[in-house]
Amino acid sequence: MESTKQDAEVVVVGGGPAGATTAFWLARAGLRVTLVDRARFPRTKPCAEYLSPQSSRILDAMGILEAVERAGAAQLTGMRIRSADGTTFEGRFLADHGYRGFRDRGLALPRFTLDALLLDAARSAGTRVVEGWRVTGVERDRSGRTIGVTGTDATGARNVLRAAVVVGADGLRSVVARGLGLAHRSRVPERYACVAHYTGVAGIGTDGEMHVAANGYVGFADVGEGRTNVALVVPAKVMATAHHGSERFLTDWLMGHAHLAERFAGATRVSPVLATGPFASHARRAWAPGAVLVGDAADFFDPFTGEGIYSALRGGELLAPFVAAAVHASTAKEADRALATYAKSLRHEFRGKRLVEKLVGLAVAHPPLFDRAAKVLARRSEMADLLIGVAGDFVPAREVLRPRFLFDLFGPALQ
Repeated sequence: MESTKQDAEVVVVGGGPAGATTAFWLARAGLRVTLVDRARFPRTKPCAEYLSPQSSRILDAMGILEAVERAGAAQLTGMRIRSADGTTFEGRFLADHGYRGFRDRGLALPRFTLDALLLDAARSAGTRVVEGWRVTGVERDRSGRTIGVTGTDATGARNVLRAAVVVGADGLRSVVARGLGLAHRSRVPERYACVAHYTGVAGIGTDGEMHVAANGYVGFADVGEGRTNVALVVPAKVMATAHHGSERFLTDWLMGHAHLAERFAGATRVSPVLATGPFASHARRAWAPGAVLVGDAADFFDPFTGEGIYSALRGGELLAPFVAAAVHASTAKEADRALATYAKSLRHEFRGKRLVEKLVGLAVAHPPLFDRAAKVLARRSEMADLLIGVAGDFVPAREVLRPRFLFDLFGPALQ
């Protein structure tokens, strides 16, 4: 699949965790990789900034786990979740269910720092990184096969980058997915997020926290250096009331819930409020002839279970061998078979977790249902530990999808 007109064997669009990880593994395998991103790094990104215990396995394999920890990543021992009626339950990463993660704790680190470390790892592996390069579309040959991307560089000049395979790792509103005609967004649930860092939030410990309310939910996590990530997620109809901007909206939402207002009484916001959404984005499929999607560009449902960064890291790790096979294929048909096999592997890898996310999303959207489930989990710590282990990516999703577990969790609410 080599062409004398190619600028690289692979062009990766997007320098976040999915793109940087994909580029790292491809470059490590000896391929000529160019990664482009419209931003200049380091840069901020609206994100809960949580890395599950299994994320550490991939960071370790990339040789940057120690660098992430030296950068001041906070250590998270589990999750504490409060329902709308005040019921609280906790789940621990280190528990008695028989499953162990790569580490017994999660990590949390600002994307400003994490993304730069991942991108540096991709560079060190041999990736050519081009910042300030905005992709505007995909380039196709006469057969309709993707052969590169079009875009503008930092000077505004229009360019074409050609490659054997294009990887779309450019997030929720992926230009690559749209250019391929694969983008699809569900309106159920239609949610938006506002994210900021605070100092001085009372009661922040080694747990990540989720607080569910009738008009949305908010997550807290220590991200190091005395900062707390505050990520508010609300339905579209609630976000539509943000007439005075996202900063005022976030403050009013927090102050409008008494148990949160008292914790923020002495807190100071130390970053701008970044808004993002809507969520529930799912590509019609994760590949097209000559191109493939990874990370949020391929699939994203809802941030409640905090799977985003792990999915990006694991997606890039999973994708790389299939892209390498496509590059080295002797025919277009053989290359397409490799990319199609990746798409099947991606579905298999995350099928159970996605189903869990949708069940949790359903419960969050119906507070009485979530309240009843929370009461069960508050009484049955072994069930809470399993659920948090699934969210931590080291307990198989099947453990919480068993009929007995689901009946014990939701049965009281359905009777």
